[in-house]
Amino acid sequence: MTKFAHDSVVPDKDSAFTKKEQVADMFDDIAHRYDFLNRFLSGGLDIRWRKKALGYLKTLQPKKMLDVATGTADVAIMASGLLKPTSITGIDISDGMLEIGRKKINRLGLQNTIELLNGDSETIKFEDNTFDAVSVAFGVRNFQNLEKGMSEILRVLKPGGKLVVLEFSKPKMALVKSFYNLYMKTVTPNMGKLFSKNRNAYQYLDESIRKFPEGNDFIKILDDAGYINTLCKPLSLGICSIYCGEK
Repeated sequence: MTKFAHDSVVPDKDSAFTKKEQVADMFDDIAHRYDFLNRFLSGGLDIRWRKKALGYLKTLQPKKMLDVATGTADVAIMASGLLKPTSITGIDISDGMLEIGRKKINRLGLQNTIELLNGDSETIKFEDNTFDAVSVAFGVRNFQNLEKGMSEILRVLKPGGKLVVLEFSKPKMALVKSFYNLYMKTVTPNMGKLFSKNRNAYQYLDESIRKFPEGNDFIKILDDAGYINTLCKPLSLGICSIYCGEK
């Protein structure tokens, strides 16, 4: 497996714990503020981005879905309404995020459709060819081993099944890029500190975006893993991107 710069980006460089352990602990810590900060820091654009990403699965009409790095289940809940699958399984390594997600699912009466489990993208505990579609929103950046995670997702996809990934990217236009860099280095960490005691969380967000192999580099990872019909669609002047691949 290839090692990418992104794989070694961790919330706390002085910690003896693995990236996976640190990320789980970080999200446990910020779970109670995660949804609010997502809406606030993206100006509500994250909702539109998720909807656009799930739109790439509409023609497939998936019956059985997997949402990897499901967090507080925003994508799973939205997929339930937009795509009407028979079942959605959400997996995440943070029990704190899953706990909030389960409360939302129970409140909406979706517990017969959506199940949330503690699970790791690199060792998905399902048989080969299980799911019609897999979604990952703002999660691949946190994988400890990106290649391994993408290969494991391909394994559990059915032939003809589709992966859709939504992930932050870096704008290319000079003016947008300057504003974005300023926002990520000053506004985001400072707002994060106001609402979370975890000072590393939003610095990690910036560094993990900067070192993530985006665009054609990520498409190459998908191609090398064995996905076909891959594509990349930048959104909101390149602030984030949708990636798709099929099995």
